Amino acid sequence: MGDGRRSVHPGSEAASDPASAPSIALDERSRQVLDFEREAWKLTVPKQRAIRERFGFSPSRYHQLLHRIIDRPEAVAYDPMLVRRLRRVRAVRRRSRTASGLGVRV
Repeated sequence: MGDGRRSVHPGSEAASDPASAPSIALDERSRQVLDFEREAWKLTVPKQRAIRERFGFSPSRYHQLLHRIIDRPEAVAYDPMLVRRLRRVRAVRRRSRTASGLGVRV
């Protein structure tokens, strides 16, 4: 990339460079969750079913784990665009829930 930023997707040059890796890397399951979320729009089965089949736990547990993962700086280093998008979506939904609980229209 000409703007000085480096890609850190799996298999990229920056991902294999230990100097560019965060001090504590994401574990395999965290990377799998982010990879799954990045590709979820392509699913041909309901997302809840795919979560159960791929990870072996409930969609509720998956989302708890996903929200914990996207709060980690290592997740931003792994896939900045995805993590920022997921954080934005979470913030919008949280604001909407809070507003509706207070009887405010958003």
